[in-house]
Amino acid sequence: MSTTETRWGSGANAEAIAAWDGPLYDRFVRFRHVLTTGLAAHGEEALRLYPPRPGDRVLDIGCGFGDTTRRIAGLVGDAGAATGVDASERFIESARAEARDAGVPNARFVVADVQSTALDGPYEMAFSRMGTMFFANPVAALRNVRSALVPGGKLVMVVWRRREDNAWLYRAQQIVERIVQRPEQYDDPTCGPGPFSMSGADTTSDILLHAGFGEVALHRCDIPVLIGRDVEEAIDLVMSLGPAGEIVRLLGDRAAHLHGEIDAALREGLAEFITPDGVVAPASTWIAAASA
Repeated sequence: MSTTETRWGSGANAEAIAAWDGPLYDRFVRFRHVLTTGLAAHGEEALRLYPPRPGDRVLDIGCGFGDTTRRIAGLVGDAGAATGVDASERFIESARAEARDAGVPNARFVVADVQSTALDGPYEMAFSRMGTMFFANPVAALRNVRSALVPGGKLVMVVWRRREDNAWLYRAQQIVERIVQRPEQYDDPTCGPGPFSMSGADTTSDILLHAGFGEVALHRCDIPVLIGRDVEEAIDLVMSLGPAGEIVRLLGDRAAHLHGEIDAALREGLAEFITPDGVVAPASTWIAAASA
């Protein structure tokens, strides 16, 4: 799909945009009550370490439903502004409606492929909570972000660390891969490089430096996340989002006869994460900061 003209264009990120505007949007809506809480904790820690200043103009990259954009809009106050960008029209439609309903006039939202779209500005700060890991060319995308910042402007992004420290996703992937393997050929769109594309500290630092940023700093953030109110919901989530679910989705009917075996294996493998508050599993991110 990335080389064929589609409603999402024919650019390098067309396939990923098709996934985020299609099946992934639907699944994020379905599991928003679980995901927003877990992801928000990592985003809040980033904003605690690197808060925007009152009056700042801030770009929120991969804003999704716009909850981070609205949060930043509150931090910068009426004299500032927050602009949320996302490649998915459906996420942006939701973000605009929610900001309007919440009465946040200094938050605006734009449909944009950050790798290739002019981002206006200038901005004093760019922020991203899990929104920079899916570009076909992250250096080009972040170079574009840098060009939209004022000299000395700050980039702060939250990205997943290595999969071994993110059992909330990786445990399910390990279990599924013991039963089936990701197909080499498939028809459905995928999200791009995947959630762990910036998991290595050296990789992430190199991407930022090659994009023209300096003063790069990475802070490890370990905050467990709720993946389900019970094990049934946790299995539903990991099989709808993330690498495990993507493997089975891309296999389609070829793996239909294995669904029961996969479900039983997941039920056993996720049991250790069951707590009185639900299924809570380890999660680890880098809070990466750099200056333009």
